[in-house]
Amino acid sequence: MTSGTPSGTPKPQIDTSKPHPARLYDYYLGGKDNYPVDRELAEKLAKGAQRGAQINREFMHRAVAWAARSGIDQFLDIGTGIPTEPNLHQIVQKIVPAARIVYADNDPIVLRHAEALLVSTPQGATEYLHTDVRQPREVLEHARRSLDFGRPVALSLVAVLHFLGDDDDPYGVTRTLVDALPSGSLLIISHGTADFLDPEQAKKITGTYRSGGINLRPRSRAEVERFFDGLDMVEPGLVRAPEWYKDTPAPANEESGFYVGAARVR
Repeated sequence: MTSGTPSGTPKPQIDTSKPHPARLYDYYLGGKDNYPVDRELAEKLAKGAQRGAQINREFMHRAVAWAARSGIDQFLDIGTGIPTEPNLHQIVQKIVPAARIVYADNDPIVLRHAEALLVSTPQGATEYLHTDVRQPREVLEHARRSLDFGRPVALSLVAVLHFLGDDDDPYGVTRTLVDALPSGSLLIISHGTADFLDPEQAKKITGTYRSGGINLRPRSRAEVERFFDGLDMVEPGLVRAPEWYKDTPAPANEESGFYVGAARVR
């Protein structure tokens, strides 16, 4: 595996003074690569947050496994998070050993762990880029060094877009990424929603994140659907995370604060 930052810039330093979404997610998944500031914020959130993160992770596993079984052998995963086994490349390369994966995240601690843990199969390749989804052209520039954009690519935006506020132009970011994908590619998304919360609950959650310096922008079903405009949704369409599965037994029908879906590029 190789990794890097754009233009050979020095490795960024880890800021332990404020929480970061990747480290919160690590805490929810039972990891140890988080700091007191992350744990303090996580403990203020709803008790269901930990299981919600696990359900979301299980969706990612099902979706990328299905994509690999469908013949896709190239994956661009943005908002990777701290490696927690099984990682995306482990799921995919168990099915397609020669698969190529590019990971991207903006937390320096993810880069450190990626260098040590995101080890590819001998036949395939796994690379990591320290960059931000808000810079989609930069992500694509790096990804093209490892992935062949003349063949289908699965683009994974799992639990990342709800950290982009409206001012970050999340639809434009997604469109820039999708427009670079050839026909037959896949867009895989999971996105937090407040549709199943009462307004006071939703306000408390977003306020708690904001108190830690993290912007959380849950979106409605209609708002999440917009990310798939112009694409062909894969059955079962846009659903709650436990409701998305293909060629596997149905997961337990638990509560979930995530809408998820996959769609093909025409």
